[in-house]
Amino acid sequence: MKNLRVASVQFNHRANDKVYNLSVVEHYVKQAAIQKVEIIVFPEMCVTGYWHVSKLDKEAVFSLAEFVPEGDTCQALLAMSSQHQITIGVGLIEKDQSGNLYNAYIMAMPDGKLAKHRKLHTFVSPYMSSGNDYTVFDTPYGWKLGILICWDNNLVENARITALKGADILIAPHQTGGCNSRSPNAMGLIDPELWHERNTNPDAIRAEMQGPKGRDWLMRWLPSRAHDNGMFLIFSNGIGLDMDEVRTGNAMILNPYGEVVAETTSIYDDIVIADLDAKELSMCTGRRWIRGRRPNLYQALTVKGNELTPAQARFSTESTGSNQGLIEQSQSSNYKSS
Repeated sequence: MKNLRVASVQFNHRANDKVYNLSVVEHYVKQAAIQKVEIIVFPEMCVTGYWHVSKLDKEAVFSLAEFVPEGDTCQALLAMSSQHQITIGVGLIEKDQSGNLYNAYIMAMPDGKLAKHRKLHTFVSPYMSSGNDYTVFDTPYGWKLGILICWDNNLVENARITALKGADILIAPHQTGGCNSRSPNAMGLIDPELWHERNTNPDAIRAEMQGPKGRDWLMRWLPSRAHDNGMFLIFSNGIGLDMDEVRTGNAMILNPYGEVVAETTSIYDDIVIADLDAKELSMCTGRRWIRGRRPNLYQALTVKGNELTPAQARFSTESTGSNQGLIEQSQSSNYKSS
């Protein structure tokens, strides 16, 4: 398996503006192709826009959605991938023939193949369903890629299963940072005025994006997904105002030891590029740990407990030691989980 050059992009998408958002994708694809990048990764739902979807009715969400792979976006990306000989990953809203809607991520490859992942823990809209399958696939480069979208990455089981399915690289597109986490020890909201004043006072917004509401929060857990599972990780994220929340960027690439090998501190749209050394995979800590597993001990991981739907878990304000309130909330929710 040869070494691989990859890129991660952060950018401030425009809600409902596929033409503009795809123009940004094309801009960075061309830039990456000149630098001989072979895989480029863009953020979650960057084609359609993300957080504003939480306020749309079902008809409006459906109008944004596309069939995969027949839709215009997929076809445009396949053509772009072939032209520039680069694998391109972007997020959008998928619809199927039964009218179901999904937060999906597609990767168009130069050989004409297209891979797709449906977010396993979707909460942005009550009209969108969660996927039920893990996504690990071959690429023209001899590397296997796995995809987990944003909150999918927060559940350690998802990263481990993706690794067990053979992923060498975890593609991790996000729209995060500056979220109302409802926890005093996690993320918090960023004042939108700091974003509007970024050109005159860049240090203020950068401090927020690099602090506990952005990079500092990511570094509590993101490196462990790479390190503990022996995978390279490509983290892509939105940046800037997304309706009423400010995304924090911090596009980065990590090696299978959980070390950051490339990242950006820019408060604007940006790209980072890194060369992945295939030799790092074989003896990295995470892969040696996986080889020492005792699966017969892990049956408790599959026993159903007091789990909630993705929306309930994401937005719950439960703070007591008992889960009874969570159970009752789960039973009364209208959010779809399948």
